[in-house]
Amino acid sequence: MNLKMKKAISIFLCFLLIASVAGCGGQGESTSGSEDVIKIGVFQPLTGANAAGGELELEGVKLANKLYPEVLGKKVELVIVDNKSDKAEAASAVARLIEKENVSAIIGSWGSAFSIAAGNIVKEKQVPAVGASCTNPLVTQGNDYYFRVCFIDPFQGTVMAKYAFEKLNARKAAIIQEVSNDYAVGLANFFKEEFVRLTGDPNAVVEVSNYQTGDNDFSAQLTSIKSKNPDVIFAPGNFTESALIIKQARKLGIETPIIGGDTWETDEFLKVGGKEVEGIVFSTFFDPSVTFTPESKKFLEAYAEEYPDKEPAAVTALGYDAYILILDAIKRANSADPQAIRDALAETKDFEGAAGMITLDENGDAIKDAVIKTVKNGKFVYLDIVKAN
Repeated sequence: MNLKMKKAISIFLCFLLIASVAGCGGQGESTSGSEDVIKIGVFQPLTGANAAGGELELEGVKLANKLYPEVLGKKVELVIVDNKSDKAEAASAVARLIEKENVSAIIGSWGSAFSIAAGNIVKEKQVPAVGASCTNPLVTQGNDYYFRVCFIDPFQGTVMAKYAFEKLNARKAAIIQEVSNDYAVGLANFFKEEFVRLTGDPNAVVEVSNYQTGDNDFSAQLTSIKSKNPDVIFAPGNFTESALIIKQARKLGIETPIIGGDTWETDEFLKVGGKEVEGIVFSTFFDPSVTFTPESKKFLEAYAEEYPDKEPAAVTALGYDAYILILDAIKRANSADPQAIRDALAETKDFEGAAGMITLDENGDAIKDAVIKTVKNGKFVYLDIVKAN
């Protein structure tokens, strides 16, 4: 083969390669390009210690996307990543969503610690995030790009302290907290502060015991608590460890009422705790027996059709609300530009969500009522609503 022929073949192959690349680029543009699709990122713990909570929240996001698949005449594509119940993975997951997937907004995460870990990324990259059930105040504090559709721990801690003081007539409390969990530590501190205020006794909290995420033997902490004879035990933490604590407490003969926070509302809590978690009380965000808004009914009907053998968890309703709030912000901004969405989110007032009306305050936090539930006959049962104001 002579030199001219080799050059001709080389040029021809180059043209083929260029055409092929251009063709692939065009195909990608039609499926995920900004002209036809608006991407919303979702980062959740889908594996690891917090996977059950992440899956429940994701259920709500997916259901909302099924009901509302378009906005501004464009398809909404969910880009879902697993933060693996790990803070470092959470930060990496959000960076990936922004830098590689070019999402317009982000939903997540179940678990305040993971949301806090991702906070600096969304702030630096200026892409808004909406948390569903991350209740620690630090999630949004000093961050103009993080919002949430749930109440925060100062309110939740206050609610449970008042419940202990007014409904259980408790005057002495013990706390057992998951010290490696930002959510649990924050909630414990707010409970303690309010309980001391209500009792007027600086020594009203007779014991604060700590444990680590993943622990499964709590006999030392519970034996110490038992010796102090409190009227109530407040035990904020992950659903698995909390269920084990309650189970072991009952086996040690501790009959003291045990109360907690929203993380308990998972099937795993009931499975691990068994009959020993009967009668516990916790605060949460939603109950299917209460119709907060017309959107509540729409959510419940769609959920019943999608999951006929289940009842929705509170965090599922909040995942749903996080998605529809972002869509509402996109409509109000008439844009999928992250900055425009952020500005619209900041102006949210009286938005109808499945889990109630949503007005965001100056910190990006939702002003919401709290639902109080118990466990009866192996099921979560509604007890009361505590108003935000």
